[in-house]
Amino acid sequence: MDLLIYWKARWAPHLRSRFGISERGASLVEYALLVALIAVVCIIAVSLLGGTASTKFSQVASSLS
Repeated sequence: MDLLIYWKARWAPHLRSRFGISERGASLVEYALLVALIAVVCIIAVSLLGGTASTKFSQVASSLS
């Protein structure tokens, strides 16, 4: 019986803190998904607006010449 009391007092809190519920990895995954979503939106915006912006810059450059 003393072994069970010793285990509950010494090792159980250590094991709970070591392997318990931790959300550190979850927040890292959320930030990674957020960065990936922002990158995808930027790539789509550049691909959709790239041709229009290039045409406008060409018009401005030819009017300045």
